[in-house]
Amino acid sequence: MMGKHVLLALVAAMLVAGPTLAGDVTLSDPTGDDNGPGGYVYPTDAVYLRGSFDLTELSLKEKGKKVNVDVTLNSNLDDPWGMDVGFAVQMIFVFIDTDGVEGSGHVDAPPGLNIRFDPAGAWDRLVILSPQPFGRVKQEVEAKAAAWADDIVIPSRVRGAGSTISGSVKAEELGEGDPATWRYQVVVQSNEGFPADDDLLTRRVNEYEGQHRFGGGSDYMCDPHAMDILGDQARQLAYECAADGSAVKMATLEMVAAQ
Repeated sequence: MMGKHVLLALVAAMLVAGPTLAGDVTLSDPTGDDNGPGGYVYPTDAVYLRGSFDLTELSLKEKGKKVNVDVTLNSNLDDPWGMDVGFAVQMIFVFIDTDGVEGSGHVDAPPGLNIRFDPAGAWDRLVILSPQPFGRVKQEVEAKAAAWADDIVIPSRVRGAGSTISGSVKAEELGEGDPATWRYQVVVQSNEGFPADDDLLTRRVNEYEGQHRFGGGSDYMCDPHAMDILGDQARQLAYECAADGSAVKMATLEMVAAQ
């Protein structure tokens, strides 16, 4: 029979270690595909390090009443613009389909991304990981993405360390359910402190690359402004522009189930 002191010691050890949570999620993405639909290229300025927009992993871990959202890239992070959060040039959008119900949620995305979602995987929550201060991101969301503001989650603190960008959010902000049963999509964009009037702190892709512009796309607003996503991005980010620059076919993203 187990003694009282031994039992108490075991219970204490379990409390220190913490429970193993079934809701943890990890999704991987291949390296070397940070080229949008296939032909996008980085800006010419040296601050845009090779691999710094190459998504390799999305991870969600439940910690009590919080959920840590981590996005790992194929390059060590840097802070050339003095954002004081461990990274500067990236802007990450984590879309979540929490109910799995076709047509429930949003098929449009915040302005500046130039993407849509397949109705079968409409998003219910969006976590934004930005190096900009919380107040600036919140202000931009309220001004430019008001239609989705109630479903956009902005961590009060975002940090970059090594090659991983992390934010912690309240579990209740993501909705009810088990994160392991949800579906996800990640868009890797670039932080733009002086965005166009209708872009949500994001950097555009142009036909030709420049010092702070990605190239390989279009000078019109018919191409997706995304360097990497989860899954078959060449197919999902495929687009077609009309002669007048309007979109004939917009990039349409799909959700990826947790494994």
